[in-house]
Amino acid sequence: MGRGRQKAKHTKVARELKYFSPDTNYGALERELTHSGDVRPGGDRLDEDLAKWPEYEATQYEDTYATEDEQKRA
Repeated sequence: MGRGRQKAKHTKVARELKYFSPDTNYGALERELTHSGDVRPGGDRLDEDLAKWPEYEATQYEDTYATEDEQKRA
């Protein structure tokens, strides 16, 4: 395929993407962006992963990657 045809295809795709406007589900977006204080990001999935690989639990790395301020307080 020559450069002219390739550029024309890319231009066509770019134009389609530029003017494509899907219907936005604002209710789903709001549920995704807002959360109550007792729900962790990742939720059940995080619990599943930690059950499979407990050696990767975040508390294990708190001392290793503590900031200088946290180290001074300790």
